[in-house]
Amino acid sequence: MTYVVTENCIKCKYTDCVEVCPVDCFHEGPNMLVIDPEECIDCTLCEPECPAEAIFSEDDLPEGQEHFLELNEELSQDWPVLTEKKDPPEDADDWDGKSGKLEMLER
Repeated sequence: MTYVVTENCIKCKYTDCVEVCPVDCFHEGPNMLVIDPEECIDCTLCEPECPAEAIFSEDDLPEGQEHFLELNEELSQDWPVLTEKKDPPEDADDWDGKSGKLEMLER
Protein backbone atom coordinates (compact mmCIF):
# COMPACT_ATOMS: atom_id res chain seq x y z
CA MET A 1 0.00 0.00 0.00
CA THR A 2 1.08 3.58 -0.56
CA TYR A 3 0.06 7.08 0.32
CA VAL A 4 -1.10 9.43 -2.41
CA VAL A 5 -0.91 13.19 -2.85
CA THR A 6 -4.23 14.47 -4.21
CA GLU A 7 -5.63 17.57 -5.92
CA ASN A 8 -5.53 19.92 -2.96
CA CYS A 9 -1.72 19.96 -3.11
CA ILE A 10 -1.83 21.68 -6.49
CA LYS A 11 -0.82 25.34 -6.07
CA CYS A 12 -0.43 24.85 -2.29
CA LYS A 13 2.68 22.63 -2.31
CA TYR A 14 3.36 22.68 1.40
CA THR A 15 6.39 20.55 2.15
CA ASP A 16 5.88 19.73 5.83
CA CYS A 17 5.36 16.10 4.79
CA VAL A 18 8.83 15.86 3.29
CA GLU A 19 10.54 16.48 6.63
CA VAL A 20 9.01 13.42 8.29
CA CYS A 21 9.41 10.94 5.43
CA PRO A 22 12.00 8.31 6.40
CA VAL A 23 12.50 7.01 2.84
CA ASP A 24 12.55 10.17 0.71
CA CYS A 25 9.59 9.16 -1.46
CA PHE A 26 8.39 12.70 -2.22
CA HIS A 27 9.06 14.24 -5.61
CA GLU A 28 8.67 17.92 -6.43
CA GLY A 29 6.99 19.34 -9.50
CA PRO A 30 6.46 22.97 -10.41
CA ASN A 31 3.31 23.37 -8.29
CA MET A 32 2.66 20.02 -6.56
CA LEU A 33 4.34 17.16 -4.76
CA VAL A 34 3.81 13.46 -5.48
CA ILE A 35 4.72 10.22 -3.71
CA ASP A 36 6.60 7.42 -5.44
CA PRO A 37 4.51 4.34 -4.64
CA GLU A 38 7.54 2.09 -5.09
CA GLU A 39 9.43 3.95 -2.34
CA CYS A 40 6.58 4.63 0.11
CA ILE A 41 6.66 2.25 3.09
CA ASP A 42 3.20 3.14 4.37
CA CYS A 43 4.57 4.60 7.59
CA THR A 44 1.65 7.08 7.92
CA LEU A 45 3.92 9.92 9.10
CA CYS A 46 3.22 12.29 6.21
CA GLU A 47 -0.57 12.30 6.30
CA PRO A 48 -1.05 14.26 9.56
CA GLU A 49 1.73 16.71 8.63
CA CYS A 50 0.00 18.01 5.49
CA PRO A 51 -1.61 21.40 6.27
CA ALA A 52 -3.77 21.07 3.13
CA GLU A 53 -4.98 17.57 4.07
CA ALA A 54 -4.01 16.42 0.57
CA ILE A 55 -2.40 13.07 1.48
CA PHE A 56 -4.42 9.87 1.78
CA SER A 57 -3.83 6.16 1.97
CA GLU A 58 -4.59 4.58 -1.39
CA ASP A 59 -7.37 2.64 0.35
CA ASP A 60 -8.95 5.86 1.64
CA LEU A 61 -8.80 8.12 -1.42
CA PRO A 62 -11.79 10.46 -1.54
CA GLU A 63 -14.34 9.86 -4.27
CA GLY A 64 -13.15 11.40 -7.50
CA GLN A 65 -9.49 11.42 -6.45
CA GLU A 66 -8.68 7.80 -7.37
CA HIS A 67 -6.81 8.81 -10.55
CA PHE A 68 -4.19 10.53 -8.39
CA LEU A 69 -2.70 7.13 -7.53
CA GLU A 70 -1.68 6.67 -11.17
CA LEU A 71 -0.70 10.33 -11.51
CA ASN A 72 1.63 10.09 -8.48
CA GLU A 73 3.26 7.01 -9.95
CA GLU A 74 3.72 8.63 -13.36
CA LEU A 75 5.05 11.99 -12.18
CA SER A 76 7.37 10.54 -9.54
CA GLN A 77 9.33 8.97 -12.40
CA ASP A 78 9.98 12.39 -13.95
CA TRP A 79 10.24 14.80 -11.04
CA PRO A 80 13.25 15.07 -8.70
CA VAL A 81 13.23 13.76 -5.13
CA LEU A 82 12.64 16.40 -2.47
CA THR A 83 14.24 15.76 0.92
CA GLU A 84 14.03 19.11 2.70
CA LYS A 85 11.19 21.41 3.65
CA LYS A 86 10.80 24.54 1.54
CA ASP A 87 8.68 27.62 1.94
CA PRO A 88 5.27 27.23 0.29
CA PRO A 89 4.20 29.57 -2.50
CA GLU A 90 3.14 32.97 -1.18
CA ASP A 91 -0.47 32.38 -2.23
CA ALA A 92 -0.68 28.77 -0.96
CA ASP A 93 -3.27 29.60 1.70
CA ASP A 94 -5.47 31.21 -0.96
CA TRP A 95 -5.54 27.93 -2.95
CA ASP A 96 -6.02 25.57 -0.01
CA GLY A 97 -9.43 23.93 -0.22
CA LYS A 98 -10.32 25.10 -3.72
CA SER A 99 -11.65 22.45 -6.08
CA GLY A 100 -11.05 22.02 -9.80
CA LYS A 101 -7.29 22.54 -9.60
CA LEU A 102 -6.27 19.53 -11.72
CA GLU A 103 -6.28 21.66 -14.87
CA MET A 104 -3.70 23.92 -13.18
CA LEU A 105 -1.21 21.09 -12.63
CA GLU A 106 2.11 22.00 -14.18
CA ARG A 107 4.12 19.06 -15.42
